[in-house]
Amino acid sequence: MTTEEDKWLAIGIEVMFKLGALLLLLIWCYLILEPFLIMIVWGTIIAVASYPTYDRLRQRFQLSDNVAAVLMGGLLITAIIVPVLMISDIVIDGSRQLLAELKDGDASLPLPLLPESVKQWPMVGPKLWELWNNATHNLMKTLAPFQPQLKAAGKTLLGAAGGVSIAILQFFFSIIVAGVLLANSEAGSKLARRVSRRLVGRDGVDIIGLVSATIRSVTRGILGVAFIQALLAGIGFAVMGVPMAGLLTLVCLILCIVQLGTALVAIPVVIYVFSVADTVPAVIFTVYMLIVGVIDNILKPLLLGRGVKVPMLVIFVGAIGGFLAAGIIGLFVGAVFLVLGYQLGVEWLKATERRALEAAREEREKVT
Repeated sequence: MTTEEDKWLAIGIEVMFKLGALLLLLIWCYLILEPFLIMIVWGTIIAVASYPTYDRLRQRFQLSDNVAAVLMGGLLITAIIVPVLMISDIVIDGSRQLLAELKDGDASLPLPLLPESVKQWPMVGPKLWELWNNATHNLMKTLAPFQPQLKAAGKTLLGAAGGVSIAILQFFFSIIVAGVLLANSEAGSKLARRVSRRLVGRDGVDIIGLVSATIRSVTRGILGVAFIQALLAGIGFAVMGVPMAGLLTLVCLILCIVQLGTALVAIPVVIYVFSVADTVPAVIFTVYMLIVGVIDNILKPLLLGRGVKVPMLVIFVGAIGGFLAAGIIGLFVGAVFLVLGYQLGVEWLKATERRALEAAREEREKVT
């Protein structure tokens, strides 16, 4: 083996050992941070989404970074943790009431008799009337054929209920992380932009700006609109005296987040209201629920994609695809990655076109 070959072999071995050491370091860092990774990601999302409010609060009252961060953390706890605790109480109380009434095995549940006119509905009318009215007399006997499905659903609900406390603790610590990030927002922003420039160059895509704008867009356009829809639906349920209105509102919120809308809950509730209320209030409630069901078509174009120079469809598809792949956190992660992929693709196409135009101009200059 020649001296030149020995030199390149030594360089190759040194590079291999350095890469191995770097990989080992990264793996250990990941293993150390893994228990806190969800809280760090959520804390970052909350900090980015709430930064405009934090900045206005700090400037309006001339507060220091630390004081403004503590105050913002208190507001976030009030805005996030308190509603979660209230929803948990609603679910637990509703579940206890339902279980207690199911144990009685009689018609103690507030199920009104359907009117005879339901029998005239095509195809489903007679079966629906018979099933409903059997349930009003003996609910347990009516539910007996569905026992395997009910047991499976019960196990799922118990598992979800067991995870509520962990989720609340995770959100609490995520807000603490968000407060720390907000207090050090200036230094964090400089570090993030240095990393961004290192990845894509000084004249490349503004990754940090895109990520921040996408997170805020998803917060307003998907979670914000879902919350507004569920809140309006819950007000309607409460005004009409619908049983377990809080639990139905929670279901509406979940359905709106996954973009299924309120119709799956509203249609049975409208049928119930027509069976127990007078015609005029029932018609008004139906019109109200129709408005609630379509209001997202007005709000989303106004809020989703705002501040992001990419098509709204890209953000929407990324958010929903991310949700299906990774749950609630995927709403943000999926949207961010798809927006970044789209923008990097656009920049790559623009760079290719610029190179082609420069090559054509050089050819023309040579000819002349």
